[in-house]
Amino acid sequence: MSLPSKFKDDPLLNRVLRSSAHLFTSNTLSLGLSVVMSALSFRLLGASGSGLIALVMSYTSTVNSLFSFRMSELVVRYGGEFLEKGEKEKASALIKSAALAEAVVSVLAFLVVLISSMWASQTFTKSPDSKLMFIVFALGLLANFNTETSTGILQVTGKIRHQGTINLIQSIISLGIVITAFFLPNPLWIVLLAYLASKVIPGLGLYFMGRRQLQNELGVQWQNAPMMNIAESRSLIRFAISSNISATIIKIFRESESLWIGLFLSTEAVGYYKAAYSLVGFLSVPADPLIAATYPEINRLIVQRAWTSLRSFLRKITALAFAINAAAALGFIFLGQFALVIFTGRQEFVAAYPAMIALCIGLAFNYTLFWNRPLLLSLGLTDYPIWTTLIVGLAKLALAFWLVPQYGILAAGALLSFYYIASVGIMAWRGVKEIQ
Repeated sequence: MSLPSKFKDDPLLNRVLRSSAHLFTSNTLSLGLSVVMSALSFRLLGASGSGLIALVMSYTSTVNSLFSFRMSELVVRYGGEFLEKGEKEKASALIKSAALAEAVVSVLAFLVVLISSMWASQTFTKSPDSKLMFIVFALGLLANFNTETSTGILQVTGKIRHQGTINLIQSIISLGIVITAFFLPNPLWIVLLAYLASKVIPGLGLYFMGRRQLQNELGVQWQNAPMMNIAESRSLIRFAISSNISATIIKIFRESESLWIGLFLSTEAVGYYKAAYSLVGFLSVPADPLIAATYPEINRLIVQRAWTSLRSFLRKITALAFAINAAAALGFIFLGQFALVIFTGRQEFVAAYPAMIALCIGLAFNYTLFWNRPLLLSLGLTDYPIWTTLIVGLAKLALAFWLVPQYGILAAGALLSFYYIASVGIMAWRGVKEIQ
């Protein structure tokens, strides 16, 4: 049987592809609009202004991750298991508890940004005048008070495609706000408000969509289910805490590069790095829908103990991801410099090309083995990602203090790729070993 026939005749793979197809289409349109939005922002603000916006967003997002318990993973891991077994009352209790906990930590994250805004402006942006920008953007944390829980609900109910529709709506509105910045004074603030809208709209949209799906799946009585008591939810609490620690480590070592570059270098360097990372971010377009659709299927196969089917599924989904990422990487290598100039409208951004290639290597590897962490979580190995990402991350951070001040954003991109390849490779190996 030929390889295309194996893909075509696999009902599980086809279900995942169908589930992710709508999200992929919507995300592609949404990303296209976001690319236009970013390109206009670079033209308006240049490297320094764009770097300032990136630092404000990165700091707020990092603070949020310190408190976030990745409730989407909790809902998929346990809520999916309860629904698979027909235990709707347990699923309702879990979701109510997750929603309440997420709302509380969102408020806490906002308060931390509010209190620390002056320190952040002095440390990372080197401009005390930017204090108010941190506070305003942090309002998005309050709007995302149930985003993780709602995303998990859409995943386990097979309606994750609605997330793509919401993303598309927010992209259209945010782009419209940026366009107005060309005709109004103080474009820096208008661009910041556009990015704030890109947080507020998905947060509220996912919340209302998630509630609707709960009523369809569990009935209106789900709201009357009792909260989960401590005795029966110890494993869930442990899972949530582990996810929080893991997410915090990932955020500090993998997704807060703008902060480290701002600390070691300048807002202008952050702007160059942001341009490179924004283009390489195209790799997430096919990967994100696959991740959203694949995690519930991995969890379902493990609950059913269908190990042969799981191994076959992982092989096929990895082959598909590799083909996509390899083709994209070649495009970046040969057309990267041209893309940077077209994207930013400024010739000087060609300086970001070496960093972009370095980033491309690591992200392509990461998105090829994107199932590494969901597999470990579904297997109950919640501590393994923590230790892996912590050890590799500490090595990366130690090298950053030495290399980034000397070699700039190229070193930052290379170190991030090192982090992806080492941590993802180790976690994928551990997961595969477990299901052999």
